[in-house]
Amino acid sequence: MTSLIFVHFLLLGLRVIDTTAGTWRRCTDLLPLDLLSFVLERDTSKLVPGVHMKQAGGVRGVQLSSPHTSMSFLSSQVLANCELLPTEFSIVVTLKVGHIASKRNEYIFSLMEPKNADKRGAGQKEEEEIIKRDILERNKEEEQHEERGKERRVQSTDERGRVILGMRLSRKRLHFFLKSHGGVVEHWGFQGARLADNQWHTLVLVVASHRVKLTVDCSSPQEIIPSRPLPSDLNIEGSRFHIGSRGRWKGLYSGLLRQLVLVPGSDATHYVCPSSDPQLAALSVPPLLSDLSVTGREDGNHVTSYETERVSVGLEQSCSELQQGQMWFNPHRKGLYLCDGTVWITVLEDHKRLDYVVEHQVLTTSSETHDVEVFQVPGMGLMAAMAHRSASGSAVYLWGRTGFQLYQNISTYEALAWRHFSMGKKTFLVVSNSGGGTDKRKHSETDISVIYKWSKRRKRFVRFQTLQTLCARDWEAFNINRQTYLAVANHRQGDNNHTINSVIYKWNKLTKSFEVHQMLLTSGAYDWEFFTVGPYHFLVVANAFDGVTTSVDSVIYVWVSGSFQVFQTIKTFCATDWEMFQIGSRVFLVVANGHRLHGNGPSRYAINSTIYELDMIGRLFVRFQDIVTYSAVDWEFFTLGEEYFLVVANSFNGESYSLNSILYRWQGYEGFVPVHWLPTIGCSDWEFFSSKGESYLIYSSAKAPLSKVFKLKTY
Repeated sequence: MTSLIFVHFLLLGLRVIDTTAGTWRRCTDLLPLDLLSFVLERDTSKLVPGVHMKQAGGVRGVQLSSPHTSMSFLSSQVLANCELLPTEFSIVVTLKVGHIASKRNEYIFSLMEPKNADKRGAGQKEEEEIIKRDILERNKEEEQHEERGKERRVQSTDERGRVILGMRLSRKRLHFFLKSHGGVVEHWGFQGARLADNQWHTLVLVVASHRVKLTVDCSSPQEIIPSRPLPSDLNIEGSRFHIGSRGRWKGLYSGLLRQLVLVPGSDATHYVCPSSDPQLAALSVPPLLSDLSVTGREDGNHVTSYETERVSVGLEQSCSELQQGQMWFNPHRKGLYLCDGTVWITVLEDHKRLDYVVEHQVLTTSSETHDVEVFQVPGMGLMAAMAHRSASGSAVYLWGRTGFQLYQNISTYEALAWRHFSMGKKTFLVVSNSGGGTDKRKHSETDISVIYKWSKRRKRFVRFQTLQTLCARDWEAFNINRQTYLAVANHRQGDNNHTINSVIYKWNKLTKSFEVHQMLLTSGAYDWEFFTVGPYHFLVVANAFDGVTTSVDSVIYVWVSGSFQVFQTIKTFCATDWEMFQIGSRVFLVVANGHRLHGNGPSRYAINSTIYELDMIGRLFVRFQDIVTYSAVDWEFFTLGEEYFLVVANSFNGESYSLNSILYRWQGYEGFVPVHWLPTIGCSDWEFFSSKGESYLIYSSAKAPLSKVFKLKTY
């Protein structure tokens, strides 16, 4: 499941919601605001005008060629309902700067007030006029800059009444500006901050009423004490942020920018420090700049521009570290692709439309299958791990010309789910065992789930670590701030106790093992789904049963200060799966509801499963569309060209396990409408995958020893 920046979170300043108290945090309690993502992700199909993406030392950044209006925006778009600048805030920046002329100053960012009060609504037109006027001055450089002490006031006609807040670089110093009492712009220069050394650096600038503190690469901070307290009533109404400039050619930032985050109301130093890589310490890096698989750094002086790499042409092309950054045009697919060091990323491709679905392969398995996980293993290709119901074990299959072929048998005990994940160059699989193995006395009490590691030498998955679980139904792997986590959905302890702890594990680099990080109380947990929206990380659990009823709350958690906290609860009915997806800038969650049951009453299997959409104003997921399903156990979202699809795993209608699972297509204001009915038997899982330009769906059956692969025919 791909994840993109959803800028509406930043537009509205996402707040963590306490669903029991129903209160909102104050303006100063906003979560970090990713300013760079805001401008880069307005249209994810292309880069912002005047911006070029480059790679230096194996790390991506953006470089500005002009102060384009798309790199500026109203402050109210990220500081919603805030007319005053927070009295305390932090700015986190990751940058790389080469040589700066001795008399030149370059702006990292600025917050500018309107030219005058009666033109505050002029917005973008005002900035365009400024840029047009400044083009005439493009080749004129500032010729006089006095040596500045730690603190002095600036009252030039250029900055007076314009700058509210800003950071700029000179050859030997970092400068910080803030509009102070009486409209005077205060200026502080941090001596010794020699950042123009052609290396990556991460800066954390903390501004409070009685101090200004700068931390570079998590080293000892420099601190300046203003001669008088900074203002607490600084009005920012109608002001505009400018990234990499002050809205003019003069002072345009020439280096690479990787991260720019505003953190209202707190000292962000402890968010990013200490760090194992302090020069690249990350709070929120735009996905456009962080999705490159980097295994090591190049020479810091070497810069690779993706605009200058050669383009190869052909029907087949390998992608490895040697081809990283290379582009490939496939004339058959009419597509242009970029190698990220592991796989080809689509840059442009002729749009496909789904025509019809055909059966491609009937795969006979050793037993019924609860789950299938499709993934890539470098050097091997496409694989599928199947969680077989039989105590004799599960299997891994390798994709070939005719379909999936058995590759490896793995000992499992009534396996319920597989999850694939990677750490660096290493590939792993983790299985959810629900049986006690050879010790039948442990059955339904304590289970042992196992992590397997891919052995490049043996070309097999080998046992790596065991973890104690309780009838585990699902694993979810995810990364936050370069740390790897695993979440297990513990379903029940014994036969009756469903309200138990599910566990978040964290990878310990020293012990080279996963260790308990956090426990979350769940009720018959069936599934975890992790997703990221801008700089915010979420984890939602599908709670299925509390021992009495299937009408229980499923919970959405948000990552705050190193742990997950409750963000929102949603009433579900034997929830078995959550799937997050996005269409344009809209964010959705869909739940698979299994059945309604209360006490000894009858079960209802034909019930609504529900799609929820993120309400950008209410900061809640709200009901968008109900779809009738039949004991649904899985949703799978995928795209073909510019079309969006959902397929549901219908498993039982109260009488039969042989029924249609349905493929739905997005129809805009109509929502999702059914377009294909796919015959299945006890369908337990769907997976979408692609191979050599063709698209496929595979489903597993929990009631028959078979799985089927369908080919999606397009035109």
